Amino acid sequence: MSDRTAGDDSKSARPTLSLKPRGSGTVRQNFSHGRSNSVVVETKKRRFVKPGESKPVFAPKSESVAPPPPKPTAAPAETPASDAGSLSAGEMDARARALEEAKLREVEEAKRAAEEAERRAREDEATRLEREKREKEEAEQATARAAEEEAERKRQEEEARLAAADASALAVKEDAPVAKKSGGPSVLREAQRPRQEEQRPSRPRSGEDRRKTKLTLTNYDNTSNRARSLASVRRQREKQKRSQQSGPREKVMREVTVPDTITIQELANRMSERAVDVVKLLMAQGQMLKPGDIIDSDMAQLIAEEMGHKVIRVSESDIDVAVSDAPDAAEDLQPRPPVVTIMGHVDHGKTSLLDKIREARVAAGEAGGITQHIGAYQIERDGKALTFLDTPGHEAFTAMRARGANATDIAVLVVAADDAVMPQTIESISHAKAAEVPMIVAINKMDTQGADANKVRTDLLQHEVFVESMGGEVLDVEVSAKTGDGIDGLLDAINLQAELLELQANPNRDAEGIVIEAKLEKGRGAVATVIVQRGTLNVGDIVVAGNEWGRVRALLDDHGQQRKEAGPATPVEVLGLSGAPAAGDAVVVVENEARAREISDYRQRKARELAVAAQAGQRGSLEQMMTNLTEKGADQALFVVKGDTQGSVEAINSSLEKLGTDEVEARIVHSGVGGITEADVTLAVASSTPIIAFNVRPNKQAKDMAAREGIEIRYYSVIYDLIDDVRNTLSGMLAPERRETFIGYAEILQIFNHSKAGKVAGCLVTEGRVERGAGVRLLRDDVVIHEGELQTLKRFKDEVAEVQSGTECGMAFRNYQDMRVGDVIECFTVELIERSLDK
Repeated sequence: MSDRTAGDDSKSARPTLSLKPRGSGTVRQNFSHGRSNSVVVETKKRRFVKPGESKPVFAPKSESVAPPPPKPTAAPAETPASDAGSLSAGEMDARARALEEAKLREVEEAKRAAEEAERRAREDEATRLEREKREKEEAEQATARAAEEEAERKRQEEEARLAAADASALAVKEDAPVAKKSGGPSVLREAQRPRQEEQRPSRPRSGEDRRKTKLTLTNYDNTSNRARSLASVRRQREKQKRSQQSGPREKVMREVTVPDTITIQELANRMSERAVDVVKLLMAQGQMLKPGDIIDSDMAQLIAEEMGHKVIRVSESDIDVAVSDAPDAAEDLQPRPPVVTIMGHVDHGKTSLLDKIREARVAAGEAGGITQHIGAYQIERDGKALTFLDTPGHEAFTAMRARGANATDIAVLVVAADDAVMPQTIESISHAKAAEVPMIVAINKMDTQGADANKVRTDLLQHEVFVESMGGEVLDVEVSAKTGDGIDGLLDAINLQAELLELQANPNRDAEGIVIEAKLEKGRGAVATVIVQRGTLNVGDIVVAGNEWGRVRALLDDHGQQRKEAGPATPVEVLGLSGAPAAGDAVVVVENEARAREISDYRQRKARELAVAAQAGQRGSLEQMMTNLTEKGADQALFVVKGDTQGSVEAINSSLEKLGTDEVEARIVHSGVGGITEADVTLAVASSTPIIAFNVRPNKQAKDMAAREGIEIRYYSVIYDLIDDVRNTLSGMLAPERRETFIGYAEILQIFNHSKAGKVAGCLVTEGRVERGAGVRLLRDDVVIHEGELQTLKRFKDEVAEVQSGTECGMAFRNYQDMRVGDVIECFTVELIERSLDK
C-alpha cells in the first residue's frame, strides 16, 4: 500500500494504508516529460506454515513497487492473516495437489513452448532455403548475362584489334624506309607498343561491374551508370543497317477485302499502310477526312488501287442466310402430308367446320366467337396425316390470310349457303390465286333455313371460280359444321387433291419452315407456331427466325404434347427463341450459336437502320415540316398498342392506319407483343397517348404507374370493338361541317346617315326574305365586297325580326359603312353539322 509524500506537508501527514506498520521505505518514480514522484513502500513478512508446525514462520519480503505474484512452485500458498491456527490434513492435501497440478501445467507449457520454437525454426529454415535457392537462380542468371556480355565485349575488342592491326600494317608499309634507316624491327615494335596499350580496356574490373543488373536498395543510386541491354544494342545495330541500305523498300502488294462501308483506319490496316498516308492521298484529291471517318466501298477501292493493291469487293449481306431454293435430289424425297388452309368470310363457319373435323371446341374459346389467330392442327384420315391452318376471316387479318395461303398446298374456301359470297370471300379467292394453290369450295350451313348452294356457285362464277357442277375443275362439297353432314366427303376431296399433287419433301436435311404465329407467354417465353416445310426440326437445333435466334428447347404439337422432332408439313410450337419473331418470317437451322448470333445481329442492325431512315425521312427539315403542315393539316390520334400475338398486333396496326383521312389519322407510337410493362406506360406518358390492350393485361407496377400518371388503358378482346372505338375517337376530332342556307336578296335604293347606327341602307327585298342576325354579303357587280352580320333591321321606325319579299326596309352592317346605291345584299344562315368517319 502506498501514498504520495512529495513536498506537501498535508499529504505527508496522512497515515499509510496498512493493517499494522512493519517498516517503510521511499522509492523515487520517474515518468516521461520530466515528471517524477516519490512512493512510500512498506515491507511485510510472509507467513509460511510448514507441515507439522503449529505457528507460521515469517520470512521478510523484499521492497518493491509492484512485486510479481509468487509462482506456485517457488513457495507454498500464503496463509490468510485471519488464520491463527495450524492447517488441517485435508487442507494440506489440497495444497499438495494444487502444487502438483501447477507443476504439470508448467511442464505442459514448457513442452508447448518447445514445440512452437521447433516449428518456427523449421519455418525459418524453409524460408532461408527458399531465399538461398532464389538468390542462387538470380546469381546464375546474372552469370549467364555476364558471360554473354563478356563474349560480346571480346568480339568487339577483336574487331577493334583487327581494325587497329590493319591500320598498323598500312602505317608500317608507309614508314618502311624510315624504319630501315633507324634500326629496323626494334623501332617498329616500339611504334606498335603504344597502340597495343591503347587497345587494352581502360576500365579495370572492380566491384562496379557493368554486367551487374540486379537492382537493390544499395545500388539504386548507381543505376544510371548501368550498361545498355543486349536488346538495346541489337536494335541500334538493326537501325544502322537499315539506314545504310540504299534505295526505297520494295512495295508489298496485298489483296484487300473491302466491305460496303469501312473506316479509313481499318482500310489502312488491311493494306499495311499508314493511315496518315491514306489521309494525305485524300487531301491531295481535295477531301479532308480523318482516320476514323467512314467511306463507302467505291472510294475504298479507288484508294487501294491508287496505292497499288488488289481489291476484293464483298457485301455485309453475305453473312445472312436465306431459305435454299435448290431442289433436293429425287432419291431423297419422301411423301409428306398436305397443308390445308381454311379460308373465307368472317362468321361463315370456318373454325366450326375445323372443330367438327377435330372434334374440338376451339371456336368457343375465341372472344366474340370469331377467330383472331392462326391455328395449326394435324389429324389423320385413312392412315394419312392432314395439316390444317385456320385463318381469321375479319378484314383486319388480311396479312394473316396471305401468310396462310403462302404456306399451304390446298385452300378450302368456306362459303355460307345463306350468305353467299362476301368481301373477305373475294379476298380469300385472290390470295389463293396469288399463291397458285388449288381450291376446294366448302358450301357450309346447309342445315339453315334459306340455304341456297346454287346461288353460291353462281356468285363464284363472277370471280372466275368454276366448280365441277358448273362445268369447271374446282371441287365443291356441301357440308354442315353443325350436324357434321358432308365432312367425310370434304376429307375425301382433300385426300384426292393431295394425291394429284404428289407432295414430297426431303426429311433428312436441316429444317426450313415458316412462322405462322408468334407470342410471348409468361413462364414459357417466346412461343412461335412453325410449319416445317423441308427437313426435320429436332430439339436442340440452333435456329434463326427473322431477327431472333435460339436453341430449340421444346417442340409441342397441337395437343400440347412434347415431341423430339417435327418432319415436313408438321405444325409445332417452338420454345427457346430469344424473342418473338414476326409472323411470316422464315425459320432456318444453322450450324452453331456464333453463326446464329451473327445473322441475328446483322438483321437487327439492318432493321434499326431502316427504322432510323424512315424516321429521318418523316422528320426532314423544318421547311419540309412546315410545308407538310400547310399542305396537310391532319390531326393525329396517338396510340400505344400491345397484343397477345404478332398477328393480332399486325392486324390492329393495319386496321387503324386505314381509318385515317386527310383531316384525321391514327398513328401508332409503339406496338409490341406481350403484357403491358412500365416501359410502355412511360412511353405513353411521354407522348400523352392511351394504351390499347388486346387480350393482354398490365403488371402491378405498370397498372399503378398508369393510375398515378393518369394514362388510360383500354382493354379489348374483339377487334370489332377496338376499331369502332378508334373510329369514334377520330370522328370526334373531325371539324363540324359548315352548311350554308340561302335566305334572300335585297337591293340598296338609298343611303341614309343615322346619328347612332352610322350609314343605313334603304333596301327593297327582291327575293326570299331578310332576317335580323343572319349572315350577309355585300355584292357589287356580282363581286363579294364584304361578309358580316346585320346590326339592325327596321321597317319604317320599328325594329323587326324579318322582312318578306317585295317589302322595303332599312339595314345597317356591323362594323362596315362602305355601302352604295345599287349594291345587292345577300342574306344566309350557317348550320354546323357533326361529322363521322364512314364505316
